[in-house]
Amino acid sequence: MKRTKNKQKPLIILTAGGTGGHVYPAEALAEELTKRGYNLALVTDKRGKDNYKGKLGEIQNYAVYAGGMVGKSPWFKIKSLCKVGWGTLQALFILLKRRPVCVVGFGGYASFPCSVAAILTGTDLVIHEQNSVMSRTNRFLSKYADLIAESFKNVRFAPQHVKSVLTGMPIRQSVAEVGSLPYPKLDKNDKLQILVLGGSQGASVFSSVVPEAVRLLEPKLQKRLKIVQQCRKADLEEVSAAYRDLPCEAIVSSFFDNMPELYAASHLAVSRSGASSVSEIAVAGVPSILVPLPTAADDHQTKNAEWLADAKAAVLVRQKDLTPVLLAGKISELFDNYEKFEKMSQNAKRAGIKNAAERFADAIENEIIKKK
Repeated sequence: MKRTKNKQKPLIILTAGGTGGHVYPAEALAEELTKRGYNLALVTDKRGKDNYKGKLGEIQNYAVYAGGMVGKSPWFKIKSLCKVGWGTLQALFILLKRRPVCVVGFGGYASFPCSVAAILTGTDLVIHEQNSVMSRTNRFLSKYADLIAESFKNVRFAPQHVKSVLTGMPIRQSVAEVGSLPYPKLDKNDKLQILVLGGSQGASVFSSVVPEAVRLLEPKLQKRLKIVQQCRKADLEEVSAAYRDLPCEAIVSSFFDNMPELYAASHLAVSRSGASSVSEIAVAGVPSILVPLPTAADDHQTKNAEWLADAKAAVLVRQKDLTPVLLAGKISELFDNYEKFEKMSQNAKRAGIKNAAERFADAIENEIIKKK
């Protein structure tokens, strides 16, 4: 009797780059597809090639030229257009040589050349839309896609003629595991931990408002606070100085590499509402005050925040309304009404999609690979 060899699973090319909102879901999907035995490669731009850790750093990386064109000068747009054209040619060569079963694009200008190359070569294209409002890049690409994976329900500007699947936002497994932990207790001797996240661009407004809010609290409450604040490198010294004469414990950095640990210990998050941040906060079960970036394209961060606010897991505050007095009031309320915030934590966990990476991989297998 002849032995049958296991058929090797095909190659899937991921294309992403730039901010964590694009890279983190690509990383989570890469982990899941690797578990299922797929061969993977990443097409990014020069910023990303060989600079990623985790699964994206382990698979074959290719760099192609790419360039953004939104809000730039005419001369910059011309240069970017040339880069995109050359990058598309580079991506065409990669696809014709490697012959992937599909290309999965995660949005942003770094993914554009390879996604266009997929369209030109007739390679199945899967688009992941991270926000509740489809990005301009994805609005163009999705018209030619074979499948759209959505992080939120009823994504605005998604084409009706393309198959869409609600997968949720794929997040790192280490963050998903935080959702199984209880909301941190807050007895009279415990410190209340507040996690401040500015997103990939930082948030200067938090650099001034959060320390001033702490200053407005009663001294006995200040002593029971632990602030873990992420801010821009340019703001590090200013923010650190603002906490020096306060009795609270404060840890300030431009980047934290222990996010699962921080989520697990935090009673409250004050954050921008990018899709990755909102999704991780939800799955981890952290009550939050979400402050959308006012300049976000199509105001998509407000739509993201509304999702958690509607689930009674977050408070949405416009940046113009975020004052030290308002924030100090919310912190005081947490000390006085722990049960309310514990309920918000439970609501967040119910709203979050913990198995988004698995759902995304299932959609690729069921809608693309099995139909070949």
